[in-house]
Amino acid sequence: MSMKPLEHDRRYGELDQVMRAYLGQPADDTAGRRSRALEAYLRHTWHTRPSAIAEAERQLREYSRNPPGRIRQGLGEFYAIPDTGIPQSQIGEWLMVLADHLKKSIEEGDVPEPSSPQTYWEWHARFPETAQLLGGWLSQDIVDEFPDHDAAVADYATTTDPHLVARLVGELHELLALPLDEGDYALAAAELGMEVSPPEPFSHGAWFQSVATALSAI
Repeated sequence: MSMKPLEHDRRYGELDQVMRAYLGQPADDTAGRRSRALEAYLRHTWHTRPSAIAEAERQLREYSRNPPGRIRQGLGEFYAIPDTGIPQSQIGEWLMVLADHLKKSIEEGDVPEPSSPQTYWEWHARFPETAQLLGGWLSQDIVDEFPDHDAAVADYATTTDPHLVARLVGELHELLALPLDEGDYALAAAELGMEVSPPEPFSHGAWFQSVATALSAI
């Protein structure tokens, strides 16, 4: 019998968040250096949920010390560490390295400097509603579903809870306030799921601004 959601979150919820931060990133942490993925996790989590870092440290250490045995694996009552390219025999040691880094970050106040998102996970963690719009309404399927970008955004606005629309507006203003150039905005759009170019004559940044303005007026 697989784990219930509550049991999963109690045992592995924050461990899972750390592992998700490694999606598409090398797990190249060493005892003396944090990986790009762990830097992203710490940067975002210190800003939004600082108390979760201690829970992540505990869950990582507990999993490393007590990996699931054969019976639990057979029952599905365990969290399967995603494939990070690390040999199975070295997973426990790697998790302990991560736990040590999190402990050091907490005890010594070793917090990454603020910056724009540096990984796929960090973009989505920081701008979740923007990812919802871009990935759900501005994918390659837009040509089959809507006559143009404005129609797609209008459909999002009419079918989404107003509180979430307001959150999107706030995220877009935050995105536009970052020190990004047009290439960075194009990267942000791609990372957040946009699969089509902005409508003429807009650049990505200018289109983000137009969407924020239009949704603010609703």
